[in-house]
Amino acid sequence: MALKQETDRSKNMKAAVSATNVSKTYYVDNIHVQVLENLSFDVKEGEFVTITGTSGSGKTTLLNLIAGIDKPTNGSIKILDEDLGAKDEDALSIFRCNNIGFVFQSYNLISTLTIAENVAFPMEWLRKSPEFIDERVKELLTKVHLKNRAEHFPFQLSGGEQQRIAFARALANDPFLLLADEPTGNLDTETGLRIIEILHEANQNGKTLIVATHDEKILKLSDRKLRLDQTKLVG
Repeated sequence: MALKQETDRSKNMKAAVSATNVSKTYYVDNIHVQVLENLSFDVKEGEFVTITGTSGSGKTTLLNLIAGIDKPTNGSIKILDEDLGAKDEDALSIFRCNNIGFVFQSYNLISTLTIAENVAFPMEWLRKSPEFIDERVKELLTKVHLKNRAEHFPFQLSGGEQQRIAFARALANDPFLLLADEPTGNLDTETGLRIIEILHEANQNGKTLIVATHDEKILKLSDRKLRLDQTKLVG
């Protein structure tokens, strides 16, 4: 897959994600742990941005803040000019389900649901029709080449297969923003390439991607890199 060349198109597009002076502090047993400090950046609509940094540099924390799973200690994050910090939990859940797909490093599939039910879950939460859900599940499982595993449970799938199902679930409601945390980190080379193809296709279809990764193939595919080092954004 050829390295994407940066163009001027992103300069003319509005920000899909805007972080302003974002900091995150945790308090563990009365110990002050500064994870992120005064981060400011924009990600334009349709951009493919990677987040790099050593283990423990705050990549997962930053993704969680962008997704609204966690809230910054200071500063703000806006998604399409919507301030996530200003929303209550119900409004935030609805906004996230409609607009953001998240692929977790540990997959986070629901063990008691079949593969088809896992993919259907975000759509059921938004009360889409059973007919629509059924067709969309078939479409997504075909996309990730796992239609024949629809009635299986997560424990019956390999790690790579579970990761592909996690992508199918993240794409269920056709979100404009897709977040992924080390999506190829624990996969063999062949399976990793399949995941990279899914990322590439999503971006080609206009989705904004933010991916935390150490994978050089993904880094080469991205438009821009954000590097974290000792709580700060350094590149």
